[in-house]
Amino acid sequence: MSQAQPISISLPQFTHELRAQATAGAPPAREEGPFAKPEGRVLSTLNPDGSRRWLQPKVSPGTHWQRRRIVAWILIVVFAAIPWLRINGEPPILLDIMTRRFVILGGIFRPTDTLLLALLMISLFVGIFLLTALFGRVWCGWACPQTVYMEFVYRPIERFFLGKAYGNAKASVAGWRRVAMYAVFLVVSAHLANTFLAYFVGTDRLVEWTFGSPFQHPTAFITFAFVTGLMMFDFCFYREQLCTLVCPYGRFQSVLLDRDSIIVGYDKVRGEPRMKRKPKDADERVALDDRRSDCVDCTLCVQTCPTGIDIRDGLQLECIHCAQCIDACDAVMTKLGRPTGLIRYSSQNRLERTPRKRFRLRVIVYPTILALAISAFLAILLTRKDAMVVQLRAEGTPYTVAADGGVTNLLRVRVDNRTSDVRTYSIVGVDGTQLREPVTLDVQPHSNAVATLHILSQPSDFSNGRRSVALRVADGKSYDETQSFSIIGPFANGKK
Repeated sequence: MSQAQPISISLPQFTHELRAQATAGAPPAREEGPFAKPEGRVLSTLNPDGSRRWLQPKVSPGTHWQRRRIVAWILIVVFAAIPWLRINGEPPILLDIMTRRFVILGGIFRPTDTLLLALLMISLFVGIFLLTALFGRVWCGWACPQTVYMEFVYRPIERFFLGKAYGNAKASVAGWRRVAMYAVFLVVSAHLANTFLAYFVGTDRLVEWTFGSPFQHPTAFITFAFVTGLMMFDFCFYREQLCTLVCPYGRFQSVLLDRDSIIVGYDKVRGEPRMKRKPKDADERVALDDRRSDCVDCTLCVQTCPTGIDIRDGLQLECIHCAQCIDACDAVMTKLGRPTGLIRYSSQNRLERTPRKRFRLRVIVYPTILALAISAFLAILLTRKDAMVVQLRAEGTPYTVAADGGVTNLLRVRVDNRTSDVRTYSIVGVDGTQLREPVTLDVQPHSNAVATLHILSQPSDFSNGRRSVALRVADGKSYDETQSFSIIGPFANGKK
């Protein structure tokens, strides 16, 4: 019997053979390179080679598009008109950050109204959460300024100037057309910048800046030019990427939606498998009718999508629920004599023929939080007094002791006038509080002023170096309140 011969094999060769056996029959590996190449499309606005995929979606003028256009133009008019309207002499919305003055529906809020502003913001966010839980991203597709101006102002202008070249990368466009298009874009962007700034500076100041020389207000002019540039960058270049890459709302939808929330969805039960090929004869038509699906894979739902996604892939964060795919698909179904609604407003459970949940916790929690926040906001707003008096930090020496032993304290108080007219406030001491002299303070509407009071005391008035004093502040009209303030002084009998 012959002795077995030893097998000699190197480690690299052994490793190579194991790898060859493991990958036998497997699909070929992706091409290696300095960067990992994706197996498919990563972003709807990104080509496989990493270049920008420019979207020029076709218009599907169906029922939803007509309704969205009406809503969009109403919102455009409202957005432009709000800064010019007046409620009690004030615009409906003014966020004057420079003077720290906020106007909402005629009500004026200052930084001292922190609780009111916090409750208002909580109500706003919870309201958006509730709206999303019930109706999906209806805000994005129907009311968001980015969508409204992009789809119903900028893209119509682009289609007008590009003509047949719109959506056709191979078609050439005359240079003057592009120049004219961007000139119109600039005018529209400047108007939007002015309207946007009016919400923060007011129309009176904006008109003064508009008709005055830029050299008289260079900061305002630079701000206007900067905002106009941002509008041009957004609507002419960045476009749908603001929704898909920057806006966090699409990422929030994964926690804001549940399987019973209304979304724009594709009915896979009706649409799959897709049948694009036409039957060759009557027999094949009968055979296909037995297993016919409604989707003919025309891809019009993709061509009309303003964010470039395929709704047939399921719920995606890029979907803004604009319903353009619904209009495109319904038009095809109508031509083919098939029922509409292959793509429709529905929920994930309904599309998958899954029973709906009778109890949805978020539909109970969100309205409860919203009701509590609004109730607290209204309660505080309705009980808010016409003025607010606040003690300020003392400047310099808080008190002095005279030769006769008398103590003089400096007390600084700020009076906020929350009314719409000039008020004169008188400040006097009560309940044993003695002022060197009464103080009157004129305060402009929705403004504040500071008064410095000289309070006279005796060392025996202080307990452990502190004393509580009472002041009556009244404007002779609607405000008359007595408040207590704390001052510091010497310890009685020299005790420390």
